[in-house]
Amino acid sequence: MGYKFKPNKSVAKRFKLTRSGKIKRHHGFTSHLMSARSAAKRRKLRRPEILFEGHARNMRKLMGVSGIHPGKIKHERELAAAEKAAAAEKTEEKGK
Repeated sequence: MGYKFKPNKSVAKRFKLTRSGKIKRHHGFTSHLMSARSAAKRRKLRRPEILFEGHARNMRKLMGVSGIHPGKIKHERELAAAEKAAAAEKTEEKGK
């Protein structure tokens, strides 16, 4: 019986996975002293940020979802969209 991999709970709490496999993170430096920042900066800090792919790969491994590859998911979605467009074009030609 081998060792069972345990995901890192602190990473799982701090990062969220999108449907396409990218990793979202929260901005730091948002707890206090916000009056010194512009309204635009405060608004931008509220929004989540997509983690750089080099770091995201490591975080996915720690979260236990290393089998998810955003580039592959994007490629498969583009292929499916192209096939759907080709099928729609074919049915349109048959209707004429």
